[in-house]
Amino acid sequence: MNSEKAQKVLVEICIDSVESALAAQEGGAHRVELCDNLFEGGTTPSIGMIQAVRKAISIDLHIIVRPRGGDFCYSGYEMEVMKTDIAAARAAGAQGVVIGVLEPEGRIDRTATQDLIACARPLRVTFHRAFDMTRDPFEALDTLIDLGVERVLTSGLEATAWEGADLIAALTAHAGDRIVVMPGSGITERNVAKIVAQTGAREVHAGGSHVVESAMTFRNPRIGMGRALSAPEYSKKLIDSACIRSITHAIEDHPTS
Repeated sequence: MNSEKAQKVLVEICIDSVESALAAQEGGAHRVELCDNLFEGGTTPSIGMIQAVRKAISIDLHIIVRPRGGDFCYSGYEMEVMKTDIAAARAAGAQGVVIGVLEPEGRIDRTATQDLIACARPLRVTFHRAFDMTRDPFEALDTLIDLGVERVLTSGLEATAWEGADLIAALTAHAGDRIVVMPGSGITERNVAKIVAQTGAREVHAGGSHVVESAMTFRNPRIGMGRALSAPEYSKKLIDSACIRSITHAIEDHPTS
């Protein structure tokens, strides 16, 4: 891979705020995936957040459409929620949506996915890491190709993309130009160039946040607003533009052959 081609590897950053969207753009990201509730792996953000992020940045904006945490087997009511959310994201100016629906036995729910794709068009469609919960990744990939999904986000059915790199490489080879296989989970400036080289990925999905302390000076240490297992009350995580810049530069500066 020459330097020119290496520079064309697209970097998508997972975000949950306007501040993080701006930092991702400043750091050189090509696209952001906007989520809420990253503590549960990401759920659909509010329409207010979508509109604010769309107004703040010029790079592509994709919206996760996931009505709750937990599994990816959804009721009819939840399907209607997702269809409504997709329409709202499209109206708000998003370029794409990120979806994932499975059958109980661990296969892609073809009918439900097809319905959501039909609601989304002409937006681009990514199938998220529900893919990593499928029983047969090659069968799942063929289903997504047949349905016309543009890309699939995967860690190679492992906890991180580095651990799943061999499978991601095999999936990428199987996919050819029919669908983009995008590695995600645990990608950093230290491993991104190696993951791109090992998998042949054309796009990568990363984070790169740092902890920002709350502006609150008065704090009640006796209570928190979340459940017993909850995020810290007086800090938040925001994308670090310097970290994103390190990721994009790592790809550009270490072309592979």
